[in-house]
Amino acid sequence: MISIVIPVYNECDSLPILFDEIVRTAQAAGLDFEIWFVDDGSTDGSWNVITELSTKTERVNGIRFRRNFGKAAALSAGFHACRGELILTLDADLQDDPKEIPRFLEKIEHGFDVISGWKRIRHDPWHKVLPSRIFNGMVSLVTGVPLHDHNCGMKCYRAGVFREVRLYGELHRFIPVLAAARGFRVGEIEIEHRARRYGFGKYMGPGRFVKGFLDLLTVKFLTGFGQRPQHLLGSIGLVSFVFGNLGLLYLALTWILRNWFGADFEPVHERALVVYAAVALLLGAQMMSIGFLAELITAYQSRDDDSYSIVEQTRVGPLTMLHGALEDADGLGPRTPDRK
Repeated sequence: MISIVIPVYNECDSLPILFDEIVRTAQAAGLDFEIWFVDDGSTDGSWNVITELSTKTERVNGIRFRRNFGKAAALSAGFHACRGELILTLDADLQDDPKEIPRFLEKIEHGFDVISGWKRIRHDPWHKVLPSRIFNGMVSLVTGVPLHDHNCGMKCYRAGVFREVRLYGELHRFIPVLAAARGFRVGEIEIEHRARRYGFGKYMGPGRFVKGFLDLLTVKFLTGFGQRPQHLLGSIGLVSFVFGNLGLLYLALTWILRNWFGADFEPVHERALVVYAAVALLLGAQMMSIGFLAELITAYQSRDDDSYSIVEQTRVGPLTMLHGALEDADGLGPRTPDRK
């Protein structure tokens, strides 16, 4: 079963065409599939189109939000509802071509868990393409996940990825990064990108890149220091604390040498140095305190959230008993303490 999750926001003209293209591609490839349209608070009648499509076939399902909650929320709702072993996402604006679906499925069968699309040739305005390429390069450099197009909406995942990767805010573009941090294998394929036929882009303007940069910092913190926040916050605080103490030590030594031994020093802005040293001490103490609080929160949450990812296990043991029974290969159902 292939689950196709499509976030929708004011795309009523595109949906019938997209549905027909998906059906033709799936039938030609002999795919067992379902489609989940998630209406993210559309105001143009998109939900009416989704409802009409769902009456044509049981393969089409719809979810409607009360208002616009964002793409990450729409994807998360679709991921929770779908039943497929593989999940494929694409945008509803017809710029992602459904004929690429079989290529994603072929690529993921080579041992990958996430396959991201790469729109090498884009049919968008230059003022959207250029910043996007700069942003993608920055994300790859900062996170160490070398994808050419982190923003591409067309991606394919194994369903197990979303048992461990949680979406919120605007982190949908960083799913491959979050998955790679859990040990999942991430790859990409080059896909065809089409010009928009109807409507206009929903993610435009400078605010998009400001939010993206802030989200990148969040993802870097989550993937690099999510289980050890004190290593980052405490290090910053310790460095600041050391510089503050060095400043005060310098002032103390110069005062002793000047007043006890009559040494002559070049004039310094002692008042400014006192202020800087005091601020550095306070900043260091605050950062280390925040680090300790973050460690306490992390330790508390770790009771329910595992900091590791298991791909397979040879036999039932205490670990399996804690996290759920494994399906037995003989078809007799899950293993329990009474059936080893």
